[in-house]
Amino acid sequence: MRCEHDRDARRTDLDDSHGLAEAQCLACELGSTKWTLGFTVAPAQRPRLRQIPAGDVAALEREIVAAKMRFGLAIDAPVRSCYEAGRDGFWVHRWLVAAGIDNVVVDSSSIEVNRRARRAKTDRLDASKALLLRWAGGERRVWSVVHVPSPAAEAQRQLTREIATVGVDRTRVRNRIHGLLATQGIRLELNARFLVRLAEVRTGDGQPLPTAWRARLEREWAHMKVIEARLRTLTAERAAQIAEGQDRVAQVARQLCTVRGVAEVSAAVFSAELFGTRTFSNGRQLGAVTGLVPVPYRSDQRVQDQGISKAGRAEVRAAGAATRLGLVAVAADQCLDPVVPGTV
Repeated sequence: MRCEHDRDARRTDLDDSHGLAEAQCLACELGSTKWTLGFTVAPAQRPRLRQIPAGDVAALEREIVAAKMRFGLAIDAPVRSCYEAGRDGFWVHRWLVAAGIDNVVVDSSSIEVNRRARRAKTDRLDASKALLLRWAGGERRVWSVVHVPSPAAEAQRQLTREIATVGVDRTRVRNRIHGLLATQGIRLELNARFLVRLAEVRTGDGQPLPTAWRARLEREWAHMKVIEARLRTLTAERAAQIAEGQDRVAQVARQLCTVRGVAEVSAAVFSAELFGTRTFSNGRQLGAVTGLVPVPYRSDQRVQDQGISKAGRAEVRAAGAATRLGLVAVAADQCLDPVVPGTV
């Protein structure tokens, strides 16, 4: 009886030290078909695991209420939750916050894992639960929390991201056409006369191009033309927004276009991904978004620079490189002082 009393007392002290005596902690693992929920109120307590269909917020609300009843908490007891940033984006976070739940979205790469041996994937939920308890107790370095953008900020980033996606699709189709031609020993430029030359071309061994090959190449060519038309439409929309838009992203982009070496493409990316939709408290936050954070290696007597992390938005780094090249070109044309590498 005394051992049980001491154990209960230690558990109560531990709960009170974390400020979790009257709070429920929820760790969510969001899958494509089902969500796994882990409820707990104490660090040493085995979590209450439940599975619900993906996206069923009504079932999620019922499970939260059922877990409170199971742990003997009041219906209005606070709930602290977390889930890893992924394909579900931030709508789940907004629903949880609207329901009065203190939620954090976690960078999955920042969660502590056991590196000694192979670990089961199911351990991830237990790790999230344990780290959530530590986060609720006041520790702020157990993981990295994602800054959730507003719905308006998310919407304003879609145009530049769509342009980047369509550009990748165009490159993929062009490479596929070149690859198909190469398998038949054919080299053709993808210009306005492509279809005319395709009807007359012969394979590398001098044979006529089979009808099936020609038909597929014509369909791939038509596909690429549709992608290029979409890209032209998006580019024109971007130019119109920069010229006439009244939102913050358009205004910041117009201001950036006045900077030497910055044109519409770079200005739109910098505005949508950085200065028009985000605010930064320090240089570390800016470096995290851009991926321009140094990654040193310091172990015993070995000192090595591993370059930059490249963990942020790749299009921002590409726009920065393009801006630097533009500055070099402007300096060369105007006989100005050259841009020193590493200063832009």
